[in-house]
Amino acid sequence: MILGGWRMLTQKTARPFSGWNVGFLPVLAAALFGPLLAFRRLGPLDFWWAMSSCLAILVALSLLTDGPYRDLLRQDLRRGVSKKIILGLTSALVLYLVFWAGGTISRAFLPFAAEGIDAVYAFRRDASVARVILLIVLVIGPGEEIFWRGFIQRRWEDRLDFPAGWLLASAFYALVHVGSRNIMLVLAALVCGLFWGALYSRSRSVLLVALSHTIWNLVVFVIFPLT
Repeated sequence: MILGGWRMLTQKTARPFSGWNVGFLPVLAAALFGPLLAFRRLGPLDFWWAMSSCLAILVALSLLTDGPYRDLLRQDLRRGVSKKIILGLTSALVLYLVFWAGGTISRAFLPFAAEGIDAVYAFRRDASVARVILLIVLVIGPGEEIFWRGFIQRRWEDRLDFPAGWLLASAFYALVHVGSRNIMLVLAALVCGLFWGALYSRSRSVLLVALSHTIWNLVVFVIFPLT
């Protein structure tokens, strides 16, 4: 499915706002996040600084190379903001309940689940709680949605339509996490990618999914950890 989708992605006729970046930037993301998740740092940067720096690079490149996307984001920030805030909060809480139930069931039936979940929370030890909160709110939550859903998924859906573009983007988002060698993290990324991807496809709002992602991250990592 992934390889077939990739062939369609590269062979389909380009549209006005398509170009090299739609193929190059996902590969760059994999090249950055693979080593980061494998070693929990990049050079002198710990995980949280490195994660934020990588996302800043990817977001900057996606916005610099896609002028129409910048216009879409500006329009998104002007329309129905109150409704998007409510839906962002609600969807984050729904996803948290999904993970709470999934974590409880997986711990009961999968012998490796507890160790994998604990390994995810080990990332919190790389920074103070204040820095984790600050980077989640200002960079990580918004940045991941601006790049993965608003840029990658939007562009792939433009070529492959729904659901192929959504499924391919969600699968690639999960595959980027393989470098962690943590099955639970990869599964979590797949669930999140499908959830936020579906929410984006329905709403076409990066603001909504960015709010959902940010709130969910704060609840899961800081407020009510699933440990």
